[in-house]
Amino acid sequence: MSAQPAHSTSPATGDTDAFLRAELGSAIRKLRKERGLTLVQLAERATLSHPFLSQLERGLTRPSMSSLHRIARALGTTQQALMTVAAVQHPGTSADSVHLVRSGEGLPVANRGGTARMLGAPSYSAHPVEYTGVGERFDEYYDHPGDEFVYVVAGEIEIDLQTTEGPRLHVLGPGDSIYYPGGTPHRWRAVGDGSRVRLLTVQNATGEADRHP
Repeated sequence: MSAQPAHSTSPATGDTDAFLRAELGSAIRKLRKERGLTLVQLAERATLSHPFLSQLERGLTRPSMSSLHRIARALGTTQQALMTVAAVQHPGTSADSVHLVRSGEGLPVANRGGTARMLGAPSYSAHPVEYTGVGERFDEYYDHPGDEFVYVVAGEIEIDLQTTEGPRLHVLGPGDSIYYPGGTPHRWRAVGDGSRVRLLTVQNATGEADRHP
């Protein structure tokens, strides 16, 4: 008799969303206190409002990718590292051996033109993120310590890189990918309909900046 595949069930969507928001807020609060910062000081460093950060730490709201990037920089970490804590462990799996993410699971973080969903976990050395929908105008530049790989699943994007050799613009379509070193300021926008764009990015963890909050 052949073995039957294991099947995992997820918590109810509403309960899961509240749990993940609370996990993310708790991680931000813990790291802020470790850095010896008050809410007001973190708000000033991240150029965000004090009430918003207070609600975020209590799990009452969720950040956008832009605000999470500002918070992460102010705390000396990365937005991807913070996002890894917002994960649900499936029954029958271990955080040190298997991390299973079903379609539609994870805490979606608003990103201009769509959402971003973390697919990784704190115990792993890479941070994969799925982007569904991309804005049709360039936003602010992002940079982080870890090298990053970008793969275009659907749609078309233009990516703007500020490399050591000067600015570089690349247009990527389905099946195209690009890899750039950590510390490279970068931003991308959709070419055409941004709602059709699907991206997979993978960033490597880099020690202290990516340690579990």
